[in-house]
Amino acid sequence: MPKFLEQKLKKEYGSNSAVPYKVMNAIGAMHGSKETAKGRAMEAKHERDTRHMDHGHKNVVNRSSHGEKLRHG
Repeated sequence: MPKFLEQKLKKEYGSNSAVPYKVMNAIGAMHGSKETAKGRAMEAKHERDTRHMDHGHKNVVNRSSHGEKLRHG
């Protein structure tokens, strides 16, 4: 399961809540207690993005959910 997402959701909903797992199942990151390919891809992208930002790179272009470009830095 995407650990970054699990930590973020547990922080928001509480560590004893079932909501984080329900959310990850609903978005397709998990199927029951198993991580899906989408979940593994989310974790890999998160790792790439955080590693990239840790090296001081700026002006990384991402796209929002509406397709417009977002600039960081």
